[in-house]
Amino acid sequence: MADGTKNLFADHKRSNWIRLRTLVLLRWFAITGQIAAILAALFYFDLIIEIEFCIAAIGIAIAFNLFATFVFPENKRLSERQNAWMILFDLVQLCFLLFLTGGLNNPFAMLVIAPVAVSASILRLRSTMVIGGTAIILITAMVAFNMPLRTEYMFILRMPDIFIFGNWAAIVIALIFVSIYSYRVSSEMNAMSDGLLATQMALGREQKLTDLGGVIAAAAHELGTPLATIKLTSAELMEELRDDPELFEDAALIRDQADRCRDILRSMGRAGKDDLHLRNAPIAEVIREAADPHKDRGKAIEMVFESELDDLVDHPEVMRKPEIIHGLRNMIQNAVDFARSTVWIEALWNDDKITIRIMDDGPGYPPHLIGRIGDPLLKRRRTQSDLQTRPEYEGMGLGLFIAKTLLERTQADLTFANLSELPKHQRSQGEPNGAMVEIVWKRRDIQKLGPVTGQNQNFSL
Repeated sequence: MADGTKNLFADHKRSNWIRLRTLVLLRWFAITGQIAAILAALFYFDLIIEIEFCIAAIGIAIAFNLFATFVFPENKRLSERQNAWMILFDLVQLCFLLFLTGGLNNPFAMLVIAPVAVSASILRLRSTMVIGGTAIILITAMVAFNMPLRTEYMFILRMPDIFIFGNWAAIVIALIFVSIYSYRVSSEMNAMSDGLLATQMALGREQKLTDLGGVIAAAAHELGTPLATIKLTSAELMEELRDDPELFEDAALIRDQADRCRDILRSMGRAGKDDLHLRNAPIAEVIREAADPHKDRGKAIEMVFESELDDLVDHPEVMRKPEIIHGLRNMIQNAVDFARSTVWIEALWNDDKITIRIMDDGPGYPPHLIGRIGDPLLKRRRTQSDLQTRPEYEGMGLGLFIAKTLLERTQADLTFANLSELPKHQRSQGEPNGAMVEIVWKRRDIQKLGPVTGQNQNFSL
């Protein structure tokens, strides 16, 4: 699962989601505003501006939009580089208009923030830094170089230098803040979207396996009677054809193949019943099923099951939902991956809740990331020790995110912690001092569905 998910998102590009028409529409809004501002300056405020150059700058933007509209298809999606050039063009065009109309003396200078905010939302960090740096350079140059705004009486409209500096500082701070904010928010939204997609893929695969088990169990049950009939008929034919060796061998072959089909369906049906017929199972069996794929990986797995009630002898039965099995399996896999020698799994229960703790004797969660455990696509720089102990591992945080999301869908509450920061746990094979995840369900949430263990199920093929 980890390798497939990693390959799925390895070449992920945020900008490929943006259509060309989206940027074209935004530019039409900008062009409309620019035309309105110039007309107001000319006819309402009677300002003298370089109207020829302003018309040329706006005309280039209009020509660019018309070209994009009529040449490219409506669903055209831009690459990272194409998006960056589009936004950079808008930034330069806007700054050129500001240069022609007073530079930072123009109150519309704050609009420089818009292209940078758009780039932070759809482009990678490197492209956003290039566009943001270009914006800072251009507005800095406009402090000293600009065409002044003049009234009809040739009076120059100019703010005091301290206000010019204040405008410059405000724009630079806003550029940096808005860029970081937009980039982080969009990155988290994209990461969450990718993580949820991976979760749905994992759950869908687990559900398909469960459904397949049900089909196999139903097939084994339905084919049992005709196979028994074939075997009985072939046995009677063998009795009647003892004097004909060739036909006797054919009848014996039919009987042997019927026995073979019966054995195959019996084994497949047993697996199918294990997957589907037992909708409920004791908590110990659910944990053993989740841990089974990791028992032969060179790490000891010690399980402890305890009741907090004196009168509760049997283990509580819980739902064998794919979300629970897959979520626990991923949590156990993570513990086995990082454990030095031993993983501890303990289950505790009382009248109100069921608690499962998965602990190991590994290095624990990185202290600076423990508050973000369970975030999708969470990566950290691997140390030399990591490369030596786990050279094949390239974690993206999706495993824990998928497990956490699936378990939370079953109303579980999860807590991640390092045992070194908690009271010590003593166990027979040593002492867990690494990472711990605690999973808590209310009993009514995890036991409320499913038939009684062993109850027959009906299937329709």
